[in-house]
Amino acid sequence: MDSSEPAQVEVRDGVAVVTLNRPAALNAVNADLSRAVGDAVTAAEADPQVQVIVLTGAGRAFCAGADLKAIGAGLSLHHPGHPEWGFAGFVDRPRQKPAIAAVNGLARGGGTELMLACDLVVLGEDATVGLPEVRRGLFAAAGGLIELPRHLPVKLAMELALTGSTMDAATALRWGLANRVAPAGEVLAAALALAGEISANAPLAVRVSRELVRGAAGAGSPWDAQLHDQQDRAIQDLLVSDDVREGAAAFAEKRAPRWSGS
Repeated sequence: MDSSEPAQVEVRDGVAVVTLNRPAALNAVNADLSRAVGDAVTAAEADPQVQVIVLTGAGRAFCAGADLKAIGAGLSLHHPGHPEWGFAGFVDRPRQKPAIAAVNGLARGGGTELMLACDLVVLGEDATVGLPEVRRGLFAAAGGLIELPRHLPVKLAMELALTGSTMDAATALRWGLANRVAPAGEVLAAALALAGEISANAPLAVRVSRELVRGAAGAGSPWDAQLHDQQDRAIQDLLVSDDVREGAAAFAEKRAPRWSGS
C-alpha cells in the first residue's frame, strides 16, 4: 500500500479493504480521494479473487463529508475522469459486488451518504452518523435523502433530514440502519468477519441476491432514477441561493446564520 495515496487498498482473503486516507482532514472528500476510491472499486470489481468490498476510514473518523476547502476554492469533488460516479467516486457507481461500510468514529453529511450507499454497515460503538447540511443552507445531495427512508421509519428519517441531528450507534442498530455494532477499535475486524461469511458463498448467487434485494427496496428502479434527477436539479437551484452563501459565511465566522429563505 502507498501511504501517500488518499485511499489505500489491501486485498485480504477475497475482500478488498479500501481505506479513506486523509486522517488530518477527517477523511473529507476531495477529487483526489474520489479518484482513489473510484479506481480502487474498479480494480476490485475486475479482480476475480475479490468477492466483497469493505470501506473504512483512517484515524478517528470514517468520513466527515465534503472537503469544504475544496468547495470554497471552486474545485470539483468528483473523480476527474468519472464525475458520473458521484460523491467519493462511489455513491452512484454501478457495482456487482457487495460493499460493507466499517464506520469508525464520525460519519457526517457525505460520509453518512457513503455509508448508506454500501449494502451492509458495521458501526463502532462510538460512531455517530448524521446529515447536517440543512444547518448550512444545503441538503444531503448525494443520495442520502433517498436512501434514508429505505432504512428507517419515515418519521425518524424526516427528523434526521430536517433537524440535521446525529444518531449514535446503538440507536442506528435498533432501527436497522446498521447490521452490527462492534467495540471501538474492532470495527474493521467485525466487518471482515461479516465479509468472510459472504465471500464463503457462491459469487454469482451472492450477486443475484444483492440485485434482487436492492430492486425490492426500489434501488435502480425507474422511480429511483427520477428521484436522483429531482435531487440533482434541486441542488443546482439551491447552490445559487442567498441562504447557501449565508450558511457558508456563518460557518466561517463561527456565528449563528441569519436565514432569508431566498
